[in-house]
Amino acid sequence: MNNNEAIHTQTSARLGRLAATLALAGVVAGCASVPNPTPEDPWESYNRSMFQFNEAVDKALFKPIARGYRDLTPEPARTCIHNIFANMADLWASVNSFLQGRGHDGVNMLGRVLFNTTMGLGGCIDVASKNGVKRIPNDFGVTLGVWGFKPGPYVVLPFLGSSNVRDGAGIGTMTLAGASSYTGVLAIDNVPLRNTILAVAAVDLRESLLDADDLVDRIALDRYSFIRDAYIQRRKALVEGRDVAPGVSYGALPNYSDDNLPDYSDDEDDDAAAARAPATGTAPSAQ
Repeated sequence: MNNNEAIHTQTSARLGRLAATLALAGVVAGCASVPNPTPEDPWESYNRSMFQFNEAVDKALFKPIARGYRDLTPEPARTCIHNIFANMADLWASVNSFLQGRGHDGVNMLGRVLFNTTMGLGGCIDVASKNGVKRIPNDFGVTLGVWGFKPGPYVVLPFLGSSNVRDGAGIGTMTLAGASSYTGVLAIDNVPLRNTILAVAAVDLRESLLDADDLVDRIALDRYSFIRDAYIQRRKALVEGRDVAPGVSYGALPNYSDDNLPDYSDDEDDDAAAARAPATGTAPSAQ
């Protein structure tokens, strides 16, 4: 058996395992049933089924490819590729900020794109972040939310993962309108080149979620509920204009930085403690 035949045999075996995994996932997905779903997730029975399907496909195909990409590609090259795709997304984030009436955010994001495209060698180097200009994640789903559209029920989309009715409509609208992060890539006439770039974008996206994925595995008692709740909280924060960590919607964790934690201090208790303090002005020691 020559090398070509060996490669063909290995590829066929891998595709066979993937097909078996998908078939099993489909059977398992049909068995999920939730008698009392939460109000924000009335389609939980379907969603858990689709979640199981997506997880099976991810473990059989996407995650191994992403790990191989991380292991084989030098970190500077991965960072450059990731920054280029992020720079493309920043342009549409700027457009959506203007549509939402958030002109300051729109100008900042447009400045990021111009700065990174020129000084950052086409976006390969995130010069803007190094100079204190933060990325502001945004998309048309957020724009619809700012315009007053309710999110609707939570829904898990095939392959894409977490979404809701409003965000799903936003994705569909932008795709049909040809206004998305990959509009420039889709306009490439060279089909092999275009498909290669899209494949690299998909692998880069999955690789960027590996660390968050491992974190969820370590701390979540119910992986489905954890990802759902994180998605709902993050999308709500984006619509309200609160600060969130940059990242893709699916699988991104909510921002638990100090700025977003509630203030549990009691002013009355502080005043009483100050009154009991010695007149020398020294603060009472913590017990």
